Formats: sequence, C-alpha cells, structure tokens
Amino acid sequence: MKPTFAAAAALAFAFFAQPVSAEPGPFSVTGLAGWTEQTFGGKNATRYRLARDADVQVLEADCRASASGWIWKEKIDLNRTPVLRWRWKVAQVYSGLQEREKTGDDFPARVYVVLDGGWAPWRTRSLIYVWASANAPGADWPSAYTPRAHVVALRSGAAGAGRWEEERRDVRADFKRYFGLDLAAVDGVAVMTDCDDAGGAAGAWYGDLRFER
Repeated sequence: MKPTFAAAAALAFAFFAQPVSAEPGPFSVTGLAGWTEQTFGGKNATRYRLARDADVQVLEADCRASASGWIWKEKIDLNRTPVLRWRWKVAQVYSGLQEREKTGDDFPARVYVVLDGGWAPWRTRSLIYVWASANAPGADWPSAYTPRAHVVALRSGAAGAGRWEEERRDVRADFKRYFGLDLAAVDGVAVMTDCDDAGGAAGAWYGDLRFER
C-alpha cells in the first residue's frame, strides 16, 4: 500500500470541515502542534523530529526504507491566499529509480496539497510537489498509484542538495492546470519523505509552509 494521499483506503483518515485557515502551523514557532502524523499499516515509519538549523526550528526527516508523513487538516481559502511558499532541504537523492513507476515512487521530499472528497472519496485530488532524483524540474505526471494525484517535480538530482531551496506555487492555478478544477479552497497540506519502494535512505528538512496572497 503506497501513501498517495489521494486514495481513502490508503490514507485511513479524512479531512473534516474546519474554519478557514490562513496558513498551516509554523514549525519554527509552534512545532508540530496542529499537525497529525500519518503512518501506513505494514510500513516502517520515517522518523521525524524538530531540529535547529541556523537557529531556526525546522522539521527533520530520517528515512530508512520507510514511509510516513505529517498532515495539517484545515481548510485554506484560495480566493484569499492562493500561493503556497515553503523551503526545504535534502541530504541526498536516490539513484537508479524509475520515479513514474510504483517500484520507484520514492522522493526524498514531498509537499502535498489536498482537496478532500469527503463522503465521495473518488472526488479527492492531491497535488504532490517533489524533489525528484531523476525527472527534470518542471516535469509532471499522474501518480503511479492513483490518477487522483498528480506529481510535479520542482527540484531534481543532487544539485542543491545540502542547502535550503525556496519554493513558490500558485496552488489554485496548479489545480486548474492539472485537474481542470477552479477551487475556492483546499482541505489541507502534508509533508512526507519516503524511501520504502526502493528500500533506500534519505534525510530531509522542511521549513514553514505559508499561504499568501
């Protein structure tokens, strides 16, 4: 079972109606308060901990043939704040993976944005922004596990490994582009570092995720 964050059976969680939130809880200020860990039956869990980097608190992931993530489950108003900004860092990437196939669907760093289907899980959609090992920046493809999730490579390869990289995505525009949906809101975000399909190892760090105008 692969964590696509789009198939309800794989997730074993549901996003519930929440007040609209301007942004997820910042790791730098409140740590993991308001975030929920998501593990997957039969899978080793990636180890996460709060760490200091340049005197700023961030979320550190240590992956050893494992897969799990942390989820922020609140509605976010894309009419007001459609742009998601964050920074991330990876220690290394994987070698020899076919990332568009199930056997190679591992990424040292992922950021998910999720539209929850609620009582109709087939309506769930997920954007998955990844730091790829092989596919070039700008490449995109349907998840190997479900057509309800779409992968977008923002970074690729060892170039940049070991240093923080800043990202900025217009989430509303991306849902329109990849799913044909013009959304007023999404239902949550998640971060995940996984290395279970190929049995590898990776380290990654996540800074605050912020939704902006």
